Amino acid sequence: MHLRGVSGTAATAVALATAVLVALPQPAGAADSAAVGFGAGTTGGGNAPAVTVSTLDAFKAAVTGSAAKVVKVNGLIKLSGQVDIGSNTTVLGVGSSSGFTGGGLRLKKVGNVVLRNLTISKAVKTDAITVQTATQVWIDHNSLSSDRDHGKDYYDGLVDITHASDHVTVSWNVFKDHYKGSLVGHSDNNAAEDTGHLRVTYHHNWFDHVNSRTPSLRFGTGHFYDNYVVGAETAVHSRMGAQMLVESNVFRETQVAVTTSRDSDVDGYAVLRGNDLGGAATEVSRTGGFTTPPYGYTAEPASGVVASVTSGAGTGKI
Repeated sequence: MHLRGVSGTAATAVALATAVLVALPQPAGAADSAAVGFGAGTTGGGNAPAVTVSTLDAFKAAVTGSAAKVVKVNGLIKLSGQVDIGSNTTVLGVGSSSGFTGGGLRLKKVGNVVLRNLTISKAVKTDAITVQTATQVWIDHNSLSSDRDHGKDYYDGLVDITHASDHVTVSWNVFKDHYKGSLVGHSDNNAAEDTGHLRVTYHHNWFDHVNSRTPSLRFGTGHFYDNYVVGAETAVHSRMGAQMLVESNVFRETQVAVTTSRDSDVDGYAVLRGNDLGGAATEVSRTGGFTTPPYGYTAEPASGVVASVTSGAGTGKI
C-alpha cells in the first residue's frame, strides 16, 4: 500500500495498521453501522448482551474491565469529574436525551471503544470526552455542549485526543456553544510520543458556535470532510508539522476557516479542496502532501453538507 502524504517508516506503520481496516467507499449517511475513516474496524462491545443503567454507580460498574460489553445509558446522569471506560466497550444512549452532565468520560490506555448517541453537557474543568493513549475509537452521533457564559477555561475541551492516541473517527456529532472544541495533541513539546500517531478522521460533524479548535491538530494526520462549521473565530488549525486534508466542508459566520500558522513555533500543513468557505479567510503557510487517505470513503459535495449534517448529526438519529 502506498500512502501519499506519509513517508518512510511512518508510511509502513500506517499501512500495516490499516491494511485490514480499509472499507469500500460508502455514500454519506451509510456509516451508521460502522466507523469510516482512521477509526474503521472499531467494534466496541460488538454483539455482547446489553446492560441498561440509569445511576452513576451502576454505570461505573458496567464499564469497568476489558471484557466485551455494551452499556446503554437511560436518562441523564450527573457527574463530577470523569468516568474511565474500559476496553472493548460500547456506551450507547437511549433515546435523544440520555447521557451525562457536569463531567465527562475518559478513555485512557484502552482500545476498541465506541461512544454513541450520548448527550454530554457542561463538563466543568474537564473534557466532555478525553481520549488519551487509546487506539481504535469511534465517537458518533453525540450531542456535546456547554455554554459561553463563563471564561474560556471554565470548561475544557469537548473531545480532546492526546498522548499518542490513534485510529480515531469522530462522526455525526453536534458540538455546540463552547470555546475550545477538539484538541488533538496536547503540547508542542510532545513530539517524541505523538509523532507517527494521532491519526483522526472528522466527518459530518456540526460545530455550532464553537469558538476555536474545530479541530486543532499537532504532529498527527487529520482528515476533515463534510463538516458544517458556523460561528467560529478560528476553525481548523494545523500546527507542529501536522498534516490535514480539509475537504468538502461548509463554513459560515467564521473568521478563519483554516490556519497553519498560529500559536506554535512550527507551522502545520493543510490541503484544501472542495470547501465552501462562506467568506472566511484561510491562512495556509504550508501546503501538505496528505491528499489520499488510506481508507475508502465518499465525500459528498459541499452543496449538500448543510442539509445532511443539520438533519443527521447528534442524538436521536440512530
